[in-house]
Amino acid sequence: MSEELAIGVDLGGTTVKAGIVTAGGNILQTKSVSTQAEHGPSAVIERIEKLISELLGEQHNEVAGIGIGSPGVVTLDGGMVKYPPNLPGWTEIPLGEVLARKFDLPVAVENDANAAAIAESRFGAGKGEPNFLFIIWGTGVGGGIIMDGKIYRGPSGGAGEIGHMTIDPDGPLCNCGNRGCVEAFVGQRYLSQRAIERIGEARQQEKILELVNGNLDRIEPAVLSAAAEAGDILAREILIEAGTKLGIAIASALNLLDFRLVIIGGGISAAPEFVYEAIRTSVRERVLTPLKPEARVIRATLGNMAGILGAAALILDPTVSPSGRVKT
Repeated sequence: MSEELAIGVDLGGTTVKAGIVTAGGNILQTKSVSTQAEHGPSAVIERIEKLISELLGEQHNEVAGIGIGSPGVVTLDGGMVKYPPNLPGWTEIPLGEVLARKFDLPVAVENDANAAAIAESRFGAGKGEPNFLFIIWGTGVGGGIIMDGKIYRGPSGGAGEIGHMTIDPDGPLCNCGNRGCVEAFVGQRYLSQRAIERIGEARQQEKILELVNGNLDRIEPAVLSAAAEAGDILAREILIEAGTKLGIAIASALNLLDFRLVIIGGGISAAPEFVYEAIRTSVRERVLTPLKPEARVIRATLGNMAGILGAAALILDPTVSPSGRVKT
């Protein structure tokens, strides 16, 4: 008998990734497209549906269902996605119901950081760890809480949003509408904008400019990492500043939860080791004294596949109870 299959979809502010996954956590095939979030919910959902259709192909009868990891709060009763901060025009979108009607398959919807946390708990850096905070650091900053081996969602599904903890009430405006959120300091767009501003202030031809051939619109965290490793002082300063600010939020979260382990994934988590040292230093300076000896901040191990694996686990793993499940 062949192993049960599911499709896992990782909906991000920049890219939508999807894959066919086995119950054992093997990814058989993947596809991705740009989210094109600026065109609104209908356009994004069309792109999700196109990816799923291509993956289903002739295997429709072999797929047990579709799991979705989405930004924003996901309701516990049907897969309604509420106000994802990096998807313009999204208010309350019944994503689970829409996809279940389209494909006549069970659909489970979960917050994207929660889905990645589930994947790391079962297949990655958190395997065997009963309690940890997972942070997804990319276009935005999200969090998932693994408590006693299970995802903790809170009464309405909104727990874990570390990216929207305020670390400076007078800080920059965040996409969520508040000021001084972690995400407004260390999210991808902020880091790119910060680099552009600092280059203008410095009035120098930094290594950053060389890597993007002078086109400031091409500056992104991966460019900053490459420039920093090539000796660019400005790029290094920007990344250390980001790590320090993220560490402030992590220390507060550890103090609140009495946790000892933080796992960081997402696109920016591939940053050089000196960024992690900045995070750890910031955490050690601020975490409560009893936690200092055991507080750990480590990299996730599943890379860009965590979201797909976690989303598929919503369908394939009977121990996971997704936030929103829609049955056909």
